[in-house]
Amino acid sequence: MTERIVVVGAALLDGGRLLAARRSAPPDLAGRWELPGGKVEPGERPEAALVRELREELGVDAEPVERIPGEWPLRDPYVLQVWTARLRPGSAAPAPLEDHDALRWLAPAEIWDVPWLDQDVPAVRETLTRLTAGRAH
Repeated sequence: MTERIVVVGAALLDGGRLLAARRSAPPDLAGRWELPGGKVEPGERPEAALVRELREELGVDAEPVERIPGEWPLRDPYVLQVWTARLRPGSAAPAPLEDHDALRWLAPAEIWDVPWLDQDVPAVRETLTRLTAGRAH
C-alpha cells in the first residue's frame, strides 16, 4: 500500500471572507479556483507546512487557527486536510506569487461564484458551513 501524502489547504479568513486562488498551472487545473496550500514535507507538521506554503505561494505571514474536521481524497496517494488561518498583524497583503494568477476574497454569498477544483468543493462546503455558523475564526 502506498503511504498517503497530506496536502494542507488554507481557509484563509479575513472579516468573514474566504480567500480563493485561481490556478495558473498545471494546464489541466489552470483557470479553476482552490484553497491555497501544498504538500506536507517529510518530518514537517501540517500546521508548519501551511505557514510555509502560504509564505511561498502568497507572500504572507499567516497562522493556523483550527483544523476543519474531515479529510478529502485527491489523486492517489494524496489527501487534503484544511485549516482555517488568518494573517498575522503586519503581514503583507496576499499576492499570487506561485502557481496562481488571481486571488479573490469571497463573502459567504459569493463562495460559489468561482469554479472551484472538484476536489476542493467538499472542503469549501465544510468551511462555508463553519463560517456561516460563526464557528470559524
